Amino acid sequence: MLLPSIACNLDKNLLTTALPLFESGSVEGLEWSFDALFKQPNMPDWFQELLLTYANEGRLIGHGVYFSIFSGKWKPEQTDWLAQLRQFSKTYRFDHVTEHFGFMTGEDFHKGAPISIPYTSTTLGIGIDRLMRIQDACNCPVGLENLAFSYSLDEVKKHGEFLQKLIEPVNGFIILDLHNLFCQLHNFEVGFEEMLKLYPLQRVREIHISGGSWEDSMVVPNRKIRRDTHDEPVPASVFELLEKTIPHCPNLKFVVLEQLSSALNTGEERTAFQADFLKMNDIVAQHSGIEQLTTNAFLPLTTLYFNSQPVEDEALAEQQAILSQILETANSYEDGRNMLRNSSLAATAWNVENWDPAMLETAIAIARKWKHGF
Repeated sequence: MLLPSIACNLDKNLLTTALPLFESGSVEGLEWSFDALFKQPNMPDWFQELLLTYANEGRLIGHGVYFSIFSGKWKPEQTDWLAQLRQFSKTYRFDHVTEHFGFMTGEDFHKGAPISIPYTSTTLGIGIDRLMRIQDACNCPVGLENLAFSYSLDEVKKHGEFLQKLIEPVNGFIILDLHNLFCQLHNFEVGFEEMLKLYPLQRVREIHISGGSWEDSMVVPNRKIRRDTHDEPVPASVFELLEKTIPHCPNLKFVVLEQLSSALNTGEERTAFQADFLKMNDIVAQHSGIEQLTTNAFLPLTTLYFNSQPVEDEALAEQQAILSQILETANSYEDGRNMLRNSSLAATAWNVENWDPAMLETAIAIARKWKHGF
């Protein structure tokens, strides 16, 4: 069974917009970013009842934002995050729990943006260690979301394989975010069929769809970069990707619509969100007759063993701090490029010498935008 779902947090705009969809019984699954509660620590009873209603039917999924699984240095906030997840998992019985790929820039745990990492044995080991800790805390299937941003075409082509290596030890799964995929298809001029072959689609348990925005590159004239900003309706192209992708994902269960509540201020914006959900719902319904494998429960196949002390790497942590500082303070692409080439990141696995100029420009824009938090 495929479950049309909404990414829903304790937010007035989003809940007001989604209310007619809830009332009609159209929302069959709920994704909750449980670690966003720091903004509103007091959960009202009615929201808790909403979560419990979906949890009791096995239709509540947890989505993390801030854990930063590839941080080279373990932070006290990550210990707190796991403790919070453990407690929430006892209360709400998540059907599964997911996190974003990458590490968070910024010194504050709730500031910065998820940025990619080099695909090395070091980062792989850290990622596996973190996923094991997440699985131990939630005691349910654990997954990772594909990243919208990459520095180079080579990185794009390696992303799916690296995800596969990360999740295998916990028998985990992938959220295939189709708008993230759309960003990669456009920004690196990769064909859809070619891109799909790069991902282990039998590991896809959840799909995200959302909107985003276009940004003109200043360093590459006439080039537009697609950004995963979640502040516009879902493009027709992403709905087309959804129609094409579902048949390739035999273990798919949830299809989730995402949008920032800050983009749901007007009646027109709210109506557009509702229309996007209904269109998504129709596409899901058209594929509901497709036989699903559901042979993989995505739970660990063996007992997981990890050290009491989290895996760390001082060199990686230092490089991440340097990269974050450069991205957040560079005044321009040229400034950022020069800073990178004169830093300890040069001639390393980060491969900064081959970063696409427009994507470095975009990384600077992302880091500067989110350094004060989401």
